[in-house]
Amino acid sequence: MAILEGRHALVTGGGRGIGRAIAASLSDAGAAVTVLGRQEVALKDAVRAGHAKGYALADVTDERALDTAVKLAAAERGPIDILIANAGTGESTPFLKADAAQFRRMFDLNVMGVVHATRAVLGDMVKRGFGRIVVNSSVAGLKGYAYVTAYCAAKHAAIGFVRALAQETVTSGVTVNAVCPGYTDTDLVGAAIDFVTAKTGRTEEQAVADMLKDKPIGRLIMPEEVAAAVLFLCSPGASAITGTTLTVAGGEI
Repeated sequence: MAILEGRHALVTGGGRGIGRAIAASLSDAGAAVTVLGRQEVALKDAVRAGHAKGYALADVTDERALDTAVKLAAAERGPIDILIANAGTGESTPFLKADAAQFRRMFDLNVMGVVHATRAVLGDMVKRGFGRIVVNSSVAGLKGYAYVTAYCAAKHAAIGFVRALAQETVTSGVTVNAVCPGYTDTDLVGAAIDFVTAKTGRTEEQAVADMLKDKPIGRLIMPEEVAAAVLFLCSPGASAITGTTLTVAGGEI
């Protein structure tokens, strides 16, 4: 059903992985989707595949460039009704080897990228009395993991941002929520698996099995499963849900 017909959705980091699956899901639901990111080839491919109506080039850590890209997208496809703040990444390092620069990188992308994108769209959403903001956080925003202190700290901060902003906007018609996926079958997790196999000599199957050993579901989450959760939070039926986290982690949380 075209439950998002007439809505314009902006998906940061929408060229691949979870962002691409979210863009496809929102498009299937009738939204006009703009995918935003740094890699033009991937963004163009999303448009060619029908997963988006258009794309915008920007680095979410660059507030000015992001604001310009959002204005251009709004001029082409109308005001932004839905923001999916999906762009993010992680780095794995023991804490004593994780320097301040790593913490800054993780906060710039996973927190300030969300802040910049939200700032670019929220004022207009409030004026029009409607908006859906969904932040793609992680189970690492809800619990701790060894060797990713900077990433966990940033993802926890992103959830704190969601909870606080939801309180400010609760009567405005704008909802602010987060999804928290577990290990998901994406390029990012694939790169982590490749790193483990290169570092330890384990096979890919062994590396995946070790990654999933304490995960009740016993498999990687699929990007489409995360996208389904995002679509629900953007749907008319979720209008009273704000300031919450929807965990897609197969029983881990």
